[in-house]
Amino acid sequence: MRVVPVLDIKNGRAVHAVQGKRAHYGPLRSVLHGSDDPIGIASALLQSGLNELYLADLDAIAGHPPCPALLRALSHLGSRPWVDAGLRFAADARALVQAGVDTIVAGLETLKGPDELARLIHDGPASRVVFSLDLFEGRPLVDTSRSWETNDARSLGERAIALGVKRLLLLDVALVGTGRGPRVGDLLRDLRAFAEGPLELAVGGGVSGPDDLRRLRDEGADVVLVGSALHDGRITPDQLAGI
Repeated sequence: MRVVPVLDIKNGRAVHAVQGKRAHYGPLRSVLHGSDDPIGIASALLQSGLNELYLADLDAIAGHPPCPALLRALSHLGSRPWVDAGLRFAADARALVQAGVDTIVAGLETLKGPDELARLIHDGPASRVVFSLDLFEGRPLVDTSRSWETNDARSLGERAIALGVKRLLLLDVALVGTGRGPRVGDLLRDLRAFAEGPLELAVGGGVSGPDDLRRLRDEGADVVLVGSALHDGRITPDQLAGI
C-alpha cells in the first residue's frame, strides 16, 4: 500500500483543509517546513522519501483556471503529482498534461457527468486518470440524480468502473482534517468485488495515525491519501516503512 501526502492550495499557498469548508481554510502549518509555501513543503516531502503528491487546486475547483506555473514547478521537483484542478470536461485535461501532471484527478464534484469521464478515459491512457468519488458522510457530495441517473455511491462507483476507470479514489470530504478515521471499508470491498479486472483503489479523508493506515491496508486499499496527520506529526515518514 502506498501513502500519498496531500496539499490543498488556495491563492498560491498551502492551506489546512477541514470538512470541505473552503471559505474558512487557514494557512497550513506543517512540521515538515517552516512556511505555507507549497513548493517548500513538497520538497520536504520528497526529501523524506515520499515520491508522490496529491494536490487539490481549490481555486480551479471553484471555477478559476489552474496555475500552470505551480504545476510545472511541482513536476520539475520529481513529485509525480496527482492533481485535482476542478476538471469539468475531458478537453480540460490537455492543459494539465502540458504542465507535466503525472496523474489527472477527475472529481465527481466538478466533472460534467459520465460522458465526460468516458471521453477522458478514451483519450487516455486510463492509467493516468483517477476518478474521485467525492462523498460527504458517505453520500455523493453533489446531486448526481440527473447527470449520473443515481445518487447512490456504490452505483456511481460501479458505473465509473464499467466506463473503463482503472484507478478510483473514495474521498469523504466530511472527514477531511478531522482525524475521525476513514469509513469507506464496505464501499471499498464492494467495488473491489465488482471489478472484473485490475483496479487501484485509493482512500482519503480523516486518517489520524498509523492504525488507520494498517486498517485500510487490511480492508484492501492500494493507496491512502494523508494530509493533516502528516503535517501535524501524528504520522511521520519513518513510520510508513512498516505499513
